[in-house]
Amino acid sequence: MTAKKPKKKHLGNIEYIEGSGNIFADLGISNPEEALAKAEIALKIGDIVKKKKLTQAQAAKILKISQPKVSLLLRGYLTNFSLERLLRFLNDLGQDVYISIKPASGSKQGSTKIGEIPSKARIAALGK
Repeated sequence: MTAKKPKKKHLGNIEYIEGSGNIFADLGISNPEEALAKAEIALKIGDIVKKKKLTQAQAAKILKISQPKVSLLLRGYLTNFSLERLLRFLNDLGQDVYISIKPASGSKQGSTKIGEIPSKARIAALGK
């Protein structure tokens, strides 16, 4: 993905740079598209665990991982979790996951949608 040059803007006497929409890219994290996708999925997993009122031990049993790994997942430490594994966790928690591909509307570059929020980030782990 080609990085856009940051745009400088002004609000009165204050100069600021508008974010790209991907905090991981803005911070210079390697593979920011995958990092954003994993973060969005991990947030969804956390929401489901909370909604179902599961303890970390109960979630660990459902996800077939240890309780300390559930703790890491829920706190956003995602380096040891692949995108595929996170999607499988959603299935284990009783969620259907749909991946659909269609032509981009109105532009050459497509977008990725995870959950309810469209994201302009492309997911490198899925072949982009």
